[in-house]
Amino acid sequence: MSSPELVLDVLRAELRAAGITYKGLADRIGVSESSVKRMFGQKDMALSRLAQICQVTGIALEDVLRRAADSRPQADALTLPQETSLVANPRLLLMAICCLGHWSLEQVIETYRLTEPECITLLAELDRLGLIELKPLNRYSLRVSNAFRWLPGGPVQRYFREHVVADYFAGGFDRPGETLMCLPARLSSASAQELAQKIEGLAGELARLHRNDRRLAPTERDGYTLLLGFRSWEFAAFTALRRS
Repeated sequence: MSSPELVLDVLRAELRAAGITYKGLADRIGVSESSVKRMFGQKDMALSRLAQICQVTGIALEDVLRRAADSRPQADALTLPQETSLVANPRLLLMAICCLGHWSLEQVIETYRLTEPECITLLAELDRLGLIELKPLNRYSLRVSNAFRWLPGGPVQRYFREHVVADYFAGGFDRPGETLMCLPARLSSASAQELAQKIEGLAGELARLHRNDRRLAPTERDGYTLLLGFRSWEFAAFTALRRS
């Protein structure tokens, strides 16, 4: 479904929720009821008309556009070729991670040794790959959902294992808000699946907090990374001590 269709679907839902019929809307904007039905039926409405309808009905145009953007189908993961392109260029991967964190172009330039032309080139490449939609003034919106995950065992996860994991666990995990736990347990398959679902819920909670804190000033936020793993495993040195 295209963006204009989504906008009109959201507007129709808002009108219905407000108890405004096509006839009532037609009276407010000075056209016939059949004209209103045609505008919605043909999915054809000028932006000026959309703004007029929102004004006379008390519906916030910004809310309509935001809801339409939020309801757009989004991918939960990239494809193998897309991830391969990211890991082939560490700067492109860095920019992708910054975009997933909703960093502005200005924040990236202030933080990393990247020039504005370099950043714009990287954003254009991420747009081509389908991770973001590049907009005027070098702004962007994500084309992936809040449930986005890197491909299991894919290029990015392999890159993280090779280059990131050791660096991550080298930290002390002793600052406010940090924690490190390694908890062994013997579980049934059903219990393991139950815990895996709870971990998915925790990831969703992290995404919610991340979205909520986007309204705060950059100085009020810090970069945190949640690294989760849960599998049937025993340290090889311990396995070597098992009785035959």
